[in-house]
Amino acid sequence: MNLTLKVWRQKDAAAPGHFETCQARDVLQDMSFLEMLDVVNEDLLARGKEPIAFDSDCREGICGMCSLVINGIPHGGQRGTATCQLHMRHFKDGETITIEPWRAKAFPLVKDLIVNRSAFDRIIQAGGFISAYTGGAPDANAITVPKPTADAAMDAAACIGCGACVAVCKNASAMLFVAAKVSHLNLLPQGKAEKDKRVWSMVSQMDKEGFGNCTVTASCEAVCPKEISLNFIAKMNRDYAIATLKGE
Repeated sequence: MNLTLKVWRQKDAAAPGHFETCQARDVLQDMSFLEMLDVVNEDLLARGKEPIAFDSDCREGICGMCSLVINGIPHGGQRGTATCQLHMRHFKDGETITIEPWRAKAFPLVKDLIVNRSAFDRIIQAGGFISAYTGGAPDANAITVPKPTADAAMDAAACIGCGACVAVCKNASAMLFVAAKVSHLNLLPQGKAEKDKRVWSMVSQMDKEGFGNCTVTASCEAVCPKEISLNFIAKMNRDYAIATLKGE
């Protein structure tokens, strides 16, 4: 199959950006979206042109690096699928595909399709950890956790921090990301001791980074490659209200 790509090109954050049209030729249906871009870049290099800069790492839907807005939808619109897991069989021969970076004030552009998501790292540093001494590995039955609680914590911990929730939100809100990172620790016994401090610190850092607030459009849940539930935002809001009342 042959495709026409309209790709956002921008040398750096200070330079003006523009869409550049290029061709993707002889694309196999079983290729992933990133493999297709690899083929396009090989062609660009062979013709003495600069390749398209984009982020990738694991290419297994685990690391969250593949941050592309494809035809206006983060990760391309296939439910529960990161860009690196999106296959070209979902597109038609001759189709025109528009590719853009995440667009949010808190994610400054680096080059082409790459943005700086270190704001997420600073939110995690603000409280996404437990400070209890763990020592050696404890016996599996030493701390009992009800299965529904363990399942909920695991669902929250599935967040890969890709930033699709921010990219799709009209407010550029990071609430789903922060809620997942707060909840997977606050739900478990090991995280209870710092529960109030954690939610206060991480929400405060989120606001400091310039992310918007949540107005519950549910667009974040719709594009999340790990299908993180909006319920975690509700839980974080409750935890935050309690922490505020306690004066954390």
